Amino acid sequence: MAERSTAAVDVADNSGDEPLAAKADEATTDGTAEAQDTTGTKPQDTGGEHIGSEATLPTPDLHSGHKLARRYRLEECVTRLDGFSSWRAVDEKLRRAVGVHLLPADHPRARSVLAAARSSALLGDPRFVQVLDAVEEDDLVYVVHEWLPDATELTSLLASGPMDAHDAYQLVSQISQAMAAAHREGLAHLRLTPGAVLRSSTGQYRIRGLAVNAALRGITADSPQRADTEAIGALLYAALTQRWPYESDAYGLAGLPKGVGLIAPDQVRAGVHRGLSELAMRALANDGATASRQEQPCTTPDELAKAVAAMPRIRPPEPAFTAPPEYQRTTYQQGSYGRPPAGPVAAPPTIAMPPAPLQSRTGKVLKWAVSALLIAALGLGSWQLAEAILDHTKGSEPGDSTPTDPKIGDDGKKAPTGQLLTVKDAVEYFPDGKAQHPDDVHLTYDGDSATYWRSKSFIDGPKLAPFKQGVGIVYELNSAQFISSASIRLQFGGDHTTASLYATDSLNSSTPLTSMKKIATTETAGTEAKLQTKNPVKTRFVLVWLTDMPNSPADRYSGAGYKQGIADVKFMG
Repeated sequence: MAERSTAAVDVADNSGDEPLAAKADEATTDGTAEAQDTTGTKPQDTGGEHIGSEATLPTPDLHSGHKLARRYRLEECVTRLDGFSSWRAVDEKLRRAVGVHLLPADHPRARSVLAAARSSALLGDPRFVQVLDAVEEDDLVYVVHEWLPDATELTSLLASGPMDAHDAYQLVSQISQAMAAAHREGLAHLRLTPGAVLRSSTGQYRIRGLAVNAALRGITADSPQRADTEAIGALLYAALTQRWPYESDAYGLAGLPKGVGLIAPDQVRAGVHRGLSELAMRALANDGATASRQEQPCTTPDELAKAVAAMPRIRPPEPAFTAPPEYQRTTYQQGSYGRPPAGPVAAPPTIAMPPAPLQSRTGKVLKWAVSALLIAALGLGSWQLAEAILDHTKGSEPGDSTPTDPKIGDDGKKAPTGQLLTVKDAVEYFPDGKAQHPDDVHLTYDGDSATYWRSKSFIDGPKLAPFKQGVGIVYELNSAQFISSASIRLQFGGDHTTASLYATDSLNSSTPLTSMKKIATTETAGTEAKLQTKNPVKTRFVLVWLTDMPNSPADRYSGAGYKQGIADVKFMG
């Protein structure tokens, strides 16, 4: 049996967690589409066997139900190509779905696939579908990765039509930032196609197959940063136009008309955002093609990410107005202001006439008695009205700051109500691309103070800057609400923790902090942080941002160092 070698994976830390979402990589057997994936790339030398050629390497003869390492049970083969196969499988140890790439140990690309998988696993960036295992065993090499059943492939999103400007902006922003972080660690994708990009239910984009997909297919590039940048430009182009920016059709998208060349997205489809159109051209620029304003081409993902950040922020579209439901008319809605009924007009209701006035002596006595009671009632009402006016006048005297409406302060601004607000969802916030434990954010609002999300352990502190600006979590409320205060139960006490609240506009892990509105900030040496503002801020998304952390001893999760955890978060209106 061959020696078993495994990529470093922390399984104890995520035990019981369910993956976020995804489909396995689609098989691409069309040689033309394969060549268009990464302009400027070329297959490695595999002894005369190249992708798309008729002579292909034999794939391992495996079947559904086969178990690898007594743990990964193969369920369904989704790709069989050029000597390797890809499967949907089940990790019986952690009881979760996973994806598996398989190829013979003597395959010409087996060594490069193992190396790519181990490098990708060490990156640990949650914006990429994570490699969980990389193994050589029983004359087989296999790579195990996350399987994300609830995410949607970009191919499927584009099948229903082009994206609006905000969605396309989020796509290019998140993908360029993720790839810039990967290239800083020396990793390239080289096969960044619509099938390699997934969008979760929270709007976050994740990239699968970093380094591994290219290694499986023997794809290399003389300029990997340029190749990945052009691939991101092609994704943005497709998102804006629902067209593939080359002459051949690919990934379910029609190509550009033959002989026309590369034309700007806003010339392909009306209504395309001008800034995004120019950005796509800057990323795709080759053979002298440039954006209409003649900006310099973007040749690296980092340059593209900076160009996106320099654009004016594109806000999400306003929700469409929905007319309120029409209420059933009642007898209190009679008159010219009500709408006429849609059906036949019913007969007006019969109004009971009052009885004839009493003409007898007894009737006259009753009339005088009723008149006296009415006069007395009017007098009493006038007295109460006068007393209320006097009280109001007294309350308006200088020095009396008691408001007449408990919901509105004396300065005309919203006053705190103390109402507990409901948290709907949350994501970890890491604008620098380095997450802490994003799968545990739900533990901060699950109502159980024994469970918590935690940061990693840092060497320097209490202030994390300049090495790291901070760590945090963005929370989504049920709707836009006024936030006046927050209570945060922390895992560690000591000198000291600094926490701040910010209002933001989306559930996004990489929105610049400078674009947010600060609500409140506090510093504590204990395990309870209270944040309060005099002027409540209305928002649907709120960021809890930690910039200082106490020095805490080692525990079962991490060593001693400057670190913090959040066990419970409550927001009040």
